[in-house]
Amino acid sequence: MDQASPQCMDDDSSQYAYQQDERLPKVVVHFSVMPGATLTWRVDADSALSVQSSRVWLTRVNSPYDHWLQPGNEFRLQRGERVWLSTDGEIAAHVSLTSALPARRGLVGRWLARLAWLNLGAPTLR
Repeated sequence: MDQASPQCMDDDSSQYAYQQDERLPKVVVHFSVMPGATLTWRVDADSALSVQSSRVWLTRVNSPYDHWLQPGNEFRLQRGERVWLSTDGEIAAHVSLTSALPARRGLVGRWLARLAWLNLGAPTLR
């Protein structure tokens, strides 16, 4: 096999590379948002949401703002936040979510990451 699948091509990797560790492979998930449907999920890893076709509406928990993303727009999402995505068009919106493949961590690394996710911070000595 000497050609890559078009689904694996990352045309805007240079724009996103400064945010991610270049040593890790990227995971790109392509999906459609059907008219009248609202998708919601909790973001598992820092990601970039890209819109390929049809305008989409994005809102995040704890944010007072809604965002209307046009085709070609990219929006950064942080690990742990809950998002809602919908479209106002009459055709499906094609969207992709790009994130770095997470590195394996040991027990202490997972514990510290969990504390950071809970916003408790690292333990301090008294």
